[in-house]
Amino acid sequence: MIEDPVAIGLKSGWQVTDASTQKEDLTIEADAVIIGSGAGGGMAAEVLTQAGFSVVIVEEGPLKSSQDFKMKESEAYPELYQESAARKTADKAINILQGRCVGGGTTVNWTSSFSTPEPTLRYWAEQFGVKASLPEDMHPWFKRVQERLNITEWHIPPNANNALLGKGIEALGYSFNIMHRNVKNCANLGYCGVGCPVNAKQSMLVTTIPQALSAGATLLTRARAERLLFSGDEVTQVEIAALDSRGVRPTGKTITIRSKQIVMSGGAIGTPALLLRSNAPDPYRLVGKRTFLHPVNVVACIMPERVDGFAGAPQTIYSDAFLWPEGATGKMGYKLEVPPLHPLLVSTVIDSFGPAHRLLMQQLPYLQAILALHRDGFHPESEGGTVKLREDRSPFLDYPISDYVWEAMRRSFLTMSEIQFAAGARQVLPLHRAFDKPFNSWRETQAALKKVTLEPLAARLFSAHVMGGCNFGENPETSMVNSLGQHHHLKNVTVLDGSVFPTSIGSNPQVSIYAFSMRNALALAQRMGTSVSS
Repeated sequence: MIEDPVAIGLKSGWQVTDASTQKEDLTIEADAVIIGSGAGGGMAAEVLTQAGFSVVIVEEGPLKSSQDFKMKESEAYPELYQESAARKTADKAINILQGRCVGGGTTVNWTSSFSTPEPTLRYWAEQFGVKASLPEDMHPWFKRVQERLNITEWHIPPNANNALLGKGIEALGYSFNIMHRNVKNCANLGYCGVGCPVNAKQSMLVTTIPQALSAGATLLTRARAERLLFSGDEVTQVEIAALDSRGVRPTGKTITIRSKQIVMSGGAIGTPALLLRSNAPDPYRLVGKRTFLHPVNVVACIMPERVDGFAGAPQTIYSDAFLWPEGATGKMGYKLEVPPLHPLLVSTVIDSFGPAHRLLMQQLPYLQAILALHRDGFHPESEGGTVKLREDRSPFLDYPISDYVWEAMRRSFLTMSEIQFAAGARQVLPLHRAFDKPFNSWRETQAALKKVTLEPLAARLFSAHVMGGCNFGENPETSMVNSLGQHHHLKNVTVLDGSVFPTSIGSNPQVSIYAFSMRNALALAQRMGTSVSS
């Protein structure tokens, strides 16, 4: 039987409150309140409780664990993701996959683990004045995170979906690499995106959050941070709305948290949204600006042999051969990976209809797919998007796509298609609404992609990585927080999540968030008055 640390912890007396069950308003006092329980919040919770502080963790989603994870997409998406995995940009052009549960995105990601690319770190230092964040500064922190979360190279042979990416890249004379994954005793099931049923994924759900709760932290679930209240340049309390059992609508009950320190870890949409709802000081109107995705396009293909892309570790092969084609500031580059091909996920992204759609789904075992993860934010024409509020004060991301970005996507469509034919594909289908059936040759595909119109809602675009909107740097005129995450205008607010990054990263961001959050949480603990060994 799989040991469930959450079930064991709850039986041992963890202080966990499901706000949907609240019958009356509640007030809590603490040394620190952490808003969000994902990569940043989870790391902060462990650091601050180990330092001896009283901590309250606020999570908008539910507390679920391995006993709840049944490898069913129909259950996981509404329970574990923002907007049932259907969150979209303002123009509906990009679908955004974001976790909304204890552990946040770390509970539902595909375990791909990369340190921040060195060119990215150097660009941040040179262009944004981020201190002590060069590769040599961050290497010890990446190492500590790798040790804490068992991040190691994946030694089991890749599934066919990944192996075919490597085969095609190699056939064309390019290079590929083996991924590192944050897993322990992995059963190689392949359903990482719907919650690990064997607790192999070393997410915040099974590592730092249990550690913090066992040390005395309090966890509030189905609880949405609505507003910060201020006195001068300090936040005096956080107003929390209790949500219903679906974690969607407020019940009318509130929780007030009075805390000495406020740690904002709601992610690159949630953190700027809370600051906007609170009318927080923002003299240079920076909150929510320069919010970045890794915009992703996909090419599917039909192979002559079974691929079974729904089974086996979802991502184990990658290529950076196209990531820095002209350095950081030239043409936009892209990282190549593969997505897992689960039935519900595939059925909702294939653009065909009726009999054509049925025919493609019947060939699901033979489908292979490649995705291109585009590196945004390093060029004047790639400015990202802006987090805004709807009339009901809920957030959305406005993300216009420039010609500079479309040019990169045309190149990546061509690259992925060529790789698939080189790997032996019988037919190739770039995910674009102009293409209602697969192409039979590389020449035919190439000709179609060179002339097809690329525009919002035509090319099918996705992203599971949101960064920026509250970026760090030492100049208050160009950044919201300093290099340690301290808010420039609110002396007891620290931001520890992906919103601090001034560009996208160029690789899957979880390790970057872990490392910067661990470093900056330790610095916060020291400022709070307790000496913490670094």
